[in-house]
Amino acid sequence: MPDASDEIIPLWPEGPPTKLGGVGPEIEFAGPPGLAEGTRMLRNVSESTLTVFRPAAAKSNGVGVIVCPGGGWRILAWQHEGIDVAHWLSARGYTAFLLKYRVLATPGDPVAFEAAMAAMNSQIAFDRPAARAPRSLSDLIPAETLRAPREAAADDGRRAIALVRARAKEWDIDPQRIGMVGFSAGAFLTADIAMDPRDKPLAFVAPIYGGETRGAQVPLDAPPLFTVIAQDDRLLFKVVEGLYADWSNADRPAELHIFTRGSHGFGMIRQSLPVDRWIELFGDWLMERGLG
Repeated sequence: MPDASDEIIPLWPEGPPTKLGGVGPEIEFAGPPGLAEGTRMLRNVSESTLTVFRPAAAKSNGVGVIVCPGGGWRILAWQHEGIDVAHWLSARGYTAFLLKYRVLATPGDPVAFEAAMAAMNSQIAFDRPAARAPRSLSDLIPAETLRAPREAAADDGRRAIALVRARAKEWDIDPQRIGMVGFSAGAFLTADIAMDPRDKPLAFVAPIYGGETRGAQVPLDAPPLFTVIAQDDRLLFKVVEGLYADWSNADRPAELHIFTRGSHGFGMIRQSLPVDRWIELFGDWLMERGLG
């Protein structure tokens, strides 16, 4: 189904440099009960693409933003961390590029899939005091478990950046004014690329409720960073605090917003809480940096 755009661009027409094995046909499904219930989601993604959301010509500000939804490298929260974000950006003059990156295989049968996700969620569910909250993703999930999908996602992200830069003139954007916003797993993707771009750094990065440096030195030319977390996100709030501290300690521009409530994975979902304003704060930050 088109995502309000007829520009859907394959990232690897001749196939990606690496593959994630056993991934079946792509499946669209409705989010399970919880914060994102009923929202549009994808799984078994093996063909990575960019979907282009152009602003009205009169409103275009020449800035491109690559949007990376989350989903634990198993699904993509396509609606509230993807399409809705892209629409918000394009309505304000940004050219948004929604990244569909590759994820791990999940069971094709819906019942088996739900059981597998429930088992995974039960392994990371906890209610620890803040002093014992995870400081890195590997405190939650063994690093080797996610090594391959995390590297594949970063490969897709770097390929997306290269493609957008190469075709910037076509989309009326400045190749020096391209940034990335990501959520949860997409935030780790965003931070991973900021740490190891393998090309010129992005103009800005916004890893939302996720991202880490894994103890590496933040590059001297690392892009300005904007990040958001809810204190009741017991999975990742200390991880994100650490990401901000690493950027700040490296004397790189960084802004962190911590909300008391919001949980994990809020994206563009409205909860009638102060956290609902995170996207406006992001917009203000971009404007303050001359990126709007």
